[in-house]
Amino acid sequence: MDKEIMISAINSKFEELKIALEGDELMRIRELTLDLHAMVHPAEISGRDEKTIADFVLDYMMKGNQNEIVQRETWDTDLKYAGSKTVPLCWQFWHTYRIEDLVSNILMENGSQIFNDDWQKRIGSSITDTGNALEPDELASWAKGINVEELRKYMMEVGKNSRRILSNLSLEQIKHMVPEEWVMRILEEGGVTTDFRSVWLLVFWGRLTIGGMILTPMTSHHMMHLPTAVDRIIEKEG
Repeated sequence: MDKEIMISAINSKFEELKIALEGDELMRIRELTLDLHAMVHPAEISGRDEKTIADFVLDYMMKGNQNEIVQRETWDTDLKYAGSKTVPLCWQFWHTYRIEDLVSNILMENGSQIFNDDWQKRIGSSITDTGNALEPDELASWAKGINVEELRKYMMEVGKNSRRILSNLSLEQIKHMVPEEWVMRILEEGGVTTDFRSVWLLVFWGRLTIGGMILTPMTSHHMMHLPTAVDRIIEKEG
């Protein structure tokens, strides 16, 4: 995998989408959204032939490396809201896909999130939220109970469902913010906690249009976390 080529292509697509979202060509926005979404998710989700940066990290995790410690993310700005600057590898996927589940289903569609009691038991997670505020010892304890096979299945279901939602958004939806009560549902349903390192997400999401959500939680957010994992894998495997 050539990390720099992959990241350059993703960044280029992101900039194209950012510009498109300023206009009103719905089909162009949808095309770029689905292209970028595919580039930062495992290929199985979109049906792509080529493996993605997410596949590279996921394949490594599935080889028994779920507890490998990696840098949490690339954006220093958000790290001041973090419980820990380093995390187990499986947390990266839990965190990004829990956020995608919450944002796509609750904020974009005002529907039901995929995660439920059954998924929690299958995955073996001691929490229902995005895990933003977990301290290092809490992260280590949490990761030991995670069934990565079930986490992977959850990721696939979330990603495929997101593509359905993204494909059906209207231009009016994309251009507008969502009602405050939709945002508060995330707290009510356990997607975030009242810890300031977690609940700040509601403030952030509540200020975005759905177009802004496409750019951040749904696509570029994955690229806040995947590159640091790639760096660790390259360091370990050479």
